[in-house]
Amino acid sequence: MIDARQTPMITMRNARVAATLLIVASVAACGGTAPTTEAAYPTRRTGADGITYSNQPRETIWGDGSGMWLFGSSRRNEPGSEGGGGIGVNTFLWRASLDTLSFMPMAQADPFGGVIITDWYSAPQAPDERMKVNIFILDRTLRADGVRATVFRQRRDGQGNWVDAPVDPKTGIELEDAILTRARQMRLGTAAQ
Repeated sequence: MIDARQTPMITMRNARVAATLLIVASVAACGGTAPTTEAAYPTRRTGADGITYSNQPRETIWGDGSGMWLFGSSRRNEPGSEGGGGIGVNTFLWRASLDTLSFMPMAQADPFGGVIITDWYSAPQAPDERMKVNIFILDRTLRADGVRATVFRQRRDGQGNWVDAPVDPKTGIELEDAILTRARQMRLGTAAQ
């Protein structure tokens, strides 16, 4: 026998069970069946303006399939960019500059900007005189005007202080010529291999 006091509890329990079954049934109905084929992404479409749009590679203002490269060309064998190697300047000029100035201490060397700055150097035979060199590589090609050298010179005065001294203008030109000669030797050595 069912007591009258238990009736509200049975009704409430039935309501909870019914609500739970209803929630489970609605969630199960949302699942549906999985699609049998995968949707294909369109490669071309025509817009309302009549222009055909595509996600395929296309020719750009920099040429077919290429883009703008911040640190040189993506193609190593491109004419006029010999010695690419991932730096921003001509590698033959860069290596020749480092090779030519190898006897001097380096203060800064930036292969992307093409700047080499040496520290002050005193030759053992002239301890009262010192020099400093700045090299600027200006081009990605091996050209006579692709390198610029600036030479600074100081002498020690009677009190032991360093004082700026004039530099013969030919010194910078001779240094540039030495770098260019070494760069050509390196290039010919690479081509012969």
